[in-house]
Amino acid sequence: MVKKSKTRFICQNCGYVSYKWQGRCPECGEWSSFQEEIVKKDDFLLRGFTSKENKPLPISEIKEYKQKRYPTGIEEFDRILGGGGVPGSLILIGGEPGVGKSTLLMEVGNKLSSLNCPVLYISGEESAEQSKLRASRLKINSPYLYILPETNLNQITLQIMNLKPKIVIIDSIQTLYREDYSSAPGSVSQLRECTAYLMRLAKSERITVFLIGHVTKEGAIAGPRVLEHIVDTVLYFESGKDYQYRILRVVKNRFGPCSEIGIFNMEENGLKGIANPSKLFLENTSIEAPGATVVSTIEGTRSFLVEIQALVSPSNLAIPRRITQGVDYNRLCLLLAVLEKRGRLRLYDQDVYVNIAGGVRVREPACDLGIALAITSSYKDKVFPKNTIVLGEIGLSGDIRPVGAVDKRIKEAVKLGFTQCFISQSSLKKIKTSVKMKFIGVKDIREAIKLLEVKE
Repeated sequence: MVKKSKTRFICQNCGYVSYKWQGRCPECGEWSSFQEEIVKKDDFLLRGFTSKENKPLPISEIKEYKQKRYPTGIEEFDRILGGGGVPGSLILIGGEPGVGKSTLLMEVGNKLSSLNCPVLYISGEESAEQSKLRASRLKINSPYLYILPETNLNQITLQIMNLKPKIVIIDSIQTLYREDYSSAPGSVSQLRECTAYLMRLAKSERITVFLIGHVTKEGAIAGPRVLEHIVDTVLYFESGKDYQYRILRVVKNRFGPCSEIGIFNMEENGLKGIANPSKLFLENTSIEAPGATVVSTIEGTRSFLVEIQALVSPSNLAIPRRITQGVDYNRLCLLLAVLEKRGRLRLYDQDVYVNIAGGVRVREPACDLGIALAITSSYKDKVFPKNTIVLGEIGLSGDIRPVGAVDKRIKEAVKLGFTQCFISQSSLKKIKTSVKMKFIGVKDIREAIKLLEVKE
C-alpha cells in the first residue's frame, strides 16, 4: 500500500503554515500567497555533521573564547563588522539589484583569500565565465579565490567538505534549493531551510559564510523576517542606485556594534570606502539660500555632518502637502505642530517639503532643532547664519533638550571649519572639549526663532 504524502500550504509573504489552502493569509492579510509543499522527513540537516553530547556547565567553568577575526583590509567594511568576520558566523547582506552587493563581496573574497585562507565564491546567478568578467573589471586574479556556479545545496556541501575553505560567499541565497523540498528556489521554505542548514554548517566547520539576499519592493529581504533571526549579522545597502555612493547599515550584529554605517563610493574598479563622509554630504553648502541648516548626527560610533533643506510655500489645497525625504514623516508633523503652537508660525496653509541632501536618512531626535530652524528659515525667507551647526531635541512643550555625544559632534564640525553652534542651554555644561567655536545656548523654540530673525 502506497502511503499518501502529506502536504501543507505556506504563505510566501510571512511564512504562515496552514494544512489547507486559504485565499487570504490570516497572519499578514496577503491574498493568493499560499503555495503547496510536500512534507518529507529526512536527515539532510544532520548529514555530514557529527555532534558531541553536550552537558550543562557552570558559566564559571567555561573557558573564555577570544574571537579571532578575519580583517578584510576594507576599512569601512571591517569597522561595521566590528573588526572583521568572525569564524563560524553567518552574515547576510541585502540590497536592491545592482547596488553593489556582488562587487563588494568579490572584493572581500579577494582580500581574504590566501594559502592559509582559501575562499569559495558560490554563484547561483552567473556562470564561471560571467564571474570572471566581473573579476577582470575589479582587477581580481587571486589563485586562492575559487568560483563555483551551483545552486544545489547538497553539491555545494560536498565541494565545501572537499576544499575546506575558511570563507564561503553565496550569491545569492534566493537561488539555492534543497532536493528534499518540492518548493521552488526562493520560496519561504527553501530560504528558511537553506539558511538554517548553512548556519549549522558554519558553526560546526568554523566557516565564515556571507549570504547575499535580494530585497522586495517594500525594501525588506525577500522571504519572512525569520531569515534575519537565523543569521548572526544583517547588513543593508540603504541608498539606492541613483547615488554614486552607497550606505551599508548594520541592522543586527551579534559580534559588534549595531546601527553602524559604512559609506562607499561606486567607482569604475569597484566600491571604495569614504573616510570623510561629512565632506561628501556638504559639497555644495557654500550656496547661501533660505531653508538650509547643517546638523551633526551620530550613526553607531561615528559622527558626521549633513545638510537639512526645507521649502515652505503657500498651498492652494484643502490639505497642504507634507513631503519628506530622509526624515520620518510623523516626526515632521510633530515638529510642525510645535512650531505652530509654541513658535507661533502660521503653517497650516503652507506646503512643507523637507529633504536631507545626498539621500542619507536621519533618524535621531538630535536633528529636531535643525529641521525646525530650516523650516523657519524658509518660511521667513531668511538665510541661516553661515558656518553654523545646530544641535538639539525639541520637546512637545517647545523646550530644547540636550543631546548625547556633544564633544564628538563638535569636533567633527570644527574639523570642517564651522565656527558657531546653536545648542541647548543645558548642553553647554556638558561640553568638555576646548575648541575655537562660539556656542549660542537656547532654552526653547521661540528663543531660537528670535535668534534666527536677528542673525542674518
